[in-house]
Amino acid sequence: MRRAKSRPNPSPQTAQIDNLSHDGKGIARIEGKATFIQGALPNELVEFHYTRVKKDFDEGLLLKVIEPSSLRVDPKCPHYSMCGGCSLQHMSEEEQIHFKQQQLLDLLNRYGHTQPQTLLPPLVSGYWNYRNKARLSVRYVEKKQTSMVGFRERSNSRFITEITQCPVLNAKLDADIIPLRQLINSMHDKHCIAQIEVAAGDEEVALIFRNLQPLEPEDELKIQQFAEDYQYKIFLQPAGPESVYCFYPPKSSEYLTYKLPDYQILFSFHPTDFTQVNASLNRAMVAQAIQLMDLKNTDIVLDLFCGLGNFSLPMAKFCAKVLGVEGSKTMVERAYMNAQLNHILNVDFYAANLDDVNEVKKLVQQPCNKVLIDPPRSGALEIVKQIDALNPERIVYVSCNPITLARDTDILVNQKGYTLIKAGVMDMFPHTAHVESIALFEKG
Repeated sequence: MRRAKSRPNPSPQTAQIDNLSHDGKGIARIEGKATFIQGALPNELVEFHYTRVKKDFDEGLLLKVIEPSSLRVDPKCPHYSMCGGCSLQHMSEEEQIHFKQQQLLDLLNRYGHTQPQTLLPPLVSGYWNYRNKARLSVRYVEKKQTSMVGFRERSNSRFITEITQCPVLNAKLDADIIPLRQLINSMHDKHCIAQIEVAAGDEEVALIFRNLQPLEPEDELKIQQFAEDYQYKIFLQPAGPESVYCFYPPKSSEYLTYKLPDYQILFSFHPTDFTQVNASLNRAMVAQAIQLMDLKNTDIVLDLFCGLGNFSLPMAKFCAKVLGVEGSKTMVERAYMNAQLNHILNVDFYAANLDDVNEVKKLVQQPCNKVLIDPPRSGALEIVKQIDALNPERIVYVSCNPITLARDTDILVNQKGYTLIKAGVMDMFPHTAHVESIALFEKG
């Protein structure tokens, strides 16, 4: 006989918050069971109601803060209580970075079984209008007779938050959310656009419209007029990612650009390429990575998961040679294009699957004495397992997931004879629980 599912108690409850989870939710212990409450902070007494009841933990929705924490601040965004785009705006900015730093140290201790000899000061930049890459959902809601353009609701991801601004988005788009909604409202086929992807360079902002079917001629004209009035590059995506093309202005370059002024380097990238979300933090991150690499003019550097050369090209100005390796052939082409654009000759790039054991075996035959690793969230497991063959004297590891960094640290330190010299966090995504970090390892 199948056991009936537990139903959440619908009546309001009170709870004392003891701690924060890794994703920034308040944790209360109720009859010995963890209850996660979004929007609650440690040392707060809150009123909430249950939204999910599970065997090992429960989840709740914050209704009211009865006794607030001294860390609590008023969110800047008027849509914060509904929108799922941010999760920590109710916490002071100083405490956000402290929370992320503590999370990194806890994970290094728990899974890496080590701690850095030196804790790097957190890298921070602007807290608002930093987000140069985003994917916004779009839906015309018949009941409301209006279009929604924004992030999914926090409490119910089936719905899109009805926003009029977004203070973490690129400042230009933040100011143009209402005109963008008006554009969708004015279209003949209001259901045609399912998603708008944002990609901003230093000078231009591109919007990629995911059109589910061919646009009506009158709707094409309206999009063109919007692009002219508000100065956007418009791309259309009628099918998969490979179908993206520049729709307006006609015959214009498909590329955007960003600079690393400290190194006199200009990068050219397609709006669909991976680039760092936060331009000013990226500049600080590159500078810190190069400082930690301690490059000499005789060094040969292996840059793994190199993308379009964000680290490779500036490093090449300080060493004998950089070899960049990336899983995407398209990004390897982009890295070569940017090397040529900047007249940097002492770099080579090639494509390889860095999660594949055999491809990594070929890779580790490359001569080098220093390695920079900037992997995706899955980390660099195969690389660290075979690091003996490379035997670099110094490794700088840039991580977007502290859990896999801690796992890989355990292998490097406790199996491969490296020491975790320095580590610290970088606030690439303010007002979210996302933790970006950087670590320096040395042999012996």
